[in-house]
Amino acid sequence: MSRNLSTAETLPGELVVNDAAESQTIAALTRILARALRALGECGEPERASRLAAQAWVAVRGDHRAEAGRFAGVLHHLSRLHPSESKEPAEEGSMTGPDQLLDVRGEAPARRHVLIFETYTALSPGTGFVLVNDHDPKPLYYQFAAEHDGEFTWDYLEEGPEVWCVRIGRSEAGV
Repeated sequence: MSRNLSTAETLPGELVVNDAAESQTIAALTRILARALRALGECGEPERASRLAAQAWVAVRGDHRAEAGRFAGVLHHLSRLHPSESKEPAEEGSMTGPDQLLDVRGEAPARRHVLIFETYTALSPGTGFVLVNDHDPKPLYYQFAAEHDGEFTWDYLEEGPEVWCVRIGRSEAGV
């Protein structure tokens, strides 16, 4: 994040960038990185490209929503490159109690990930919820891996073609 400083407040060696120029630079770099990630995925490295795209999404999602949306789109593109590839292995966790059901099929696409992350954040350790979606939520897996590595579990319960169900949990160790 940049600070808006007047010339008098500028520290030696610091460059003062106005918000408009900074936003344009971030948008341009996002477009370049998105193209590079798509190319990497199309050259046979969709897993590597997806992990990088998710890391970029985490980096910009707080302050740059449009750019975060672009990286989410890249993740969805990459997930379609190799649909026959096997799913991520389930991460074992000790889960207790009944799981909440979160059906996002009726939600606007822009709202889905917000609801999913809010639901995950509200979980107690050792609990989970079942996500019901109309497409493979693998891009979401990479976002979780980038932001909550080692703190969540991911188990496919149903894998399409019309409905996907994934149990997402907060592991006991991931607190």
